[in-house]
Amino acid sequence: MSMSKRRFIQALGAATAVTAMGASVAATRNRRYDLLVIGAGTAGIPAAIFAAARGASVLVIDAAATIGGTLLLTSGQMSAAGTRVQKQQGIDDTPELFFQDLIRISRGTVDQPIARLAVDNAATTFDWLMDNGYPLLPGYPVEGVAHEPYSKPRYYWSDLRGIGILDAMRPKFTQAINAGKVDLLLEHRAVELRTNAAGSVAAVVVEDAGGKRTEYRPRNVLLASGGYASNAAMFEKLSGHPKYLDGSYPFALGQGHVLAESVGGYLRYAEKYLTNFGILLATSTIPSTKLATTIFHPQQRQPWEIYVNTSGKRFVREDVPSVDAREQALHFQPHLRHWVVFDQTVLDKAPPMLEGWTRDDLVSALKGPDANFFRSETIQGLAKAIGVPEKALADTVEGYNYGVHTGNDFFGRKHLPTKLQQAPYYAIQHQGTSITSTAGIAVNEALQVIRRDQSAIPNLYAAGEILGAGATQGQAFCGGMMVTPALTFGRLLGERMIRLG
Repeated sequence: MSMSKRRFIQALGAATAVTAMGASVAATRNRRYDLLVIGAGTAGIPAAIFAAARGASVLVIDAAATIGGTLLLTSGQMSAAGTRVQKQQGIDDTPELFFQDLIRISRGTVDQPIARLAVDNAATTFDWLMDNGYPLLPGYPVEGVAHEPYSKPRYYWSDLRGIGILDAMRPKFTQAINAGKVDLLLEHRAVELRTNAAGSVAAVVVEDAGGKRTEYRPRNVLLASGGYASNAAMFEKLSGHPKYLDGSYPFALGQGHVLAESVGGYLRYAEKYLTNFGILLATSTIPSTKLATTIFHPQQRQPWEIYVNTSGKRFVREDVPSVDAREQALHFQPHLRHWVVFDQTVLDKAPPMLEGWTRDDLVSALKGPDANFFRSETIQGLAKAIGVPEKALADTVEGYNYGVHTGNDFFGRKHLPTKLQQAPYYAIQHQGTSITSTAGIAVNEALQVIRRDQSAIPNLYAAGEILGAGATQGQAFCGGMMVTPALTFGRLLGERMIRLG
């Protein structure tokens, strides 16, 4: 069982108390709700909490059997500038500095109004979580983990990952349910939005697990149903690449996107799709679970190997310190695929490259059979085994060895510990992947769903991953800029942005 699925199963038990409190359809059918929230996850829960605190009547529905959404699986990375934690630690940071970092890291590809809204309000969201018991890891915030670092320590994490965020919000959500301010229908999904002559959403058709349908006529609707990353067909259509990794929330099927489009909304930012630098897939059948992750960060382990593409050629300076530079380099490679190539000397002398694997584990895997690991007594034989041109790979290795000998690597690489010349030779296949949704529903600065002519559907809002990573991160991975905007936008909508009455 993969770690992500194990966390998901464990998290189901954590939400049992709220699950048991779900309302009955009979109790909700005749109510005219101020707000109907589609999705009880990262954005939907805070929206319901804050709307209820304003006196709104709220109905929350979710297709899953429990609350939490992607918080049940996500690593829960958050980022915010100007928080109380920063001030207590003497860290001078502002939303403006945060925004400038986003512009720098994304190379200006974020949706600037949406990113501004997120960073300007992130600190209040994070402080609220801290007030409600969020278990921040000691030593945080830091400048960055896994992604391109920020210029200031504004990156927050918990050893409970996304569950830590859910745990901090659950009591407030439960209190609102107990007080009769929020009704919760689990294993119910929205299947249709109906509009009136003015173009507003007049009704939401909700279907239970048995196929029975009920119509609700809320004053406002919030699409907080998450992304589409578990819908393989939609993922490939929008990203242009197959869904290689089976690691997304299973209910992230893009239903909210379909609903928004059905009433005139549209998707944007599909062109901003980006992949990580590659993992080892567990099977050749996709979507696949993950077998292993390689340590590509030179700050953690300097590379002894070279990385080659489907043409048998190097395509990036292996010891470049920038995470984003490596990811952008792979973005332009066919099939988002590359091989880590090395020889017996590297195997004998280099530190282990796979997270959690010993050298003996790697040696055993290289003996096969496994679709990721290859071995040959010659470079030409290795090229044939991995399916790249023999002469190209031989020339690549010869060129790299020249750089080691002279200190003048063609890519400017600095760490050149040894030539690759001691048989046998090895290669490990890596597949670039993504488990988030890049494209998203278009909204305005009030988070209202908009049509292609930029007119708003007045009472239809969207928040969370349904907006797409392309909006809040651009064509880059910016730490914390998926979870934090979802929480923040849910809070803002519930607190003040959704017009009640």
